[in-house]
Amino acid sequence: MEIVKIVILSLSGLMLLFVGAMRLSNPIQTYLKNSGIKLENNADMLNEMRGVSAVMLLGGILILLGVFITQFTFTSFVVAILIFLGFALGRLLSMSLDGKPNKQLIQGLIFELIFGAANIFCLVITLV
Repeated sequence: MEIVKIVILSLSGLMLLFVGAMRLSNPIQTYLKNSGIKLENNADMLNEMRGVSAVMLLGGILILLGVFITQFTFTSFVVAILIFLGFALGRLLSMSLDGKPNKQLIQGLIFELIFGAANIFCLVITLV
């Protein structure tokens, strides 16, 4: 079961690390390519996007630490759960208040729910 925890933490951390880095370095192109969202060259909007991207990047690093430092595994699962289910909760709330988003964003929601559930599963296994 230890290998499952390592795989889940690795995939979760690498996904956030990659997405965070891409959105931080080039938010206009990354959002258009991965989400179908066309961002304008607006300093306020780009500032907000880069802020969230930095949280994703650093969250990915924290999650990956749990792969290499066993004492940090519990914290890594908690961080992963909070980030993935936090994004999922925000998307679900937006869907109910704002309407249905495009297919790419719904796929993002599905991945967030899967990664959130997988990290909950691993956290429970760690505690038992």
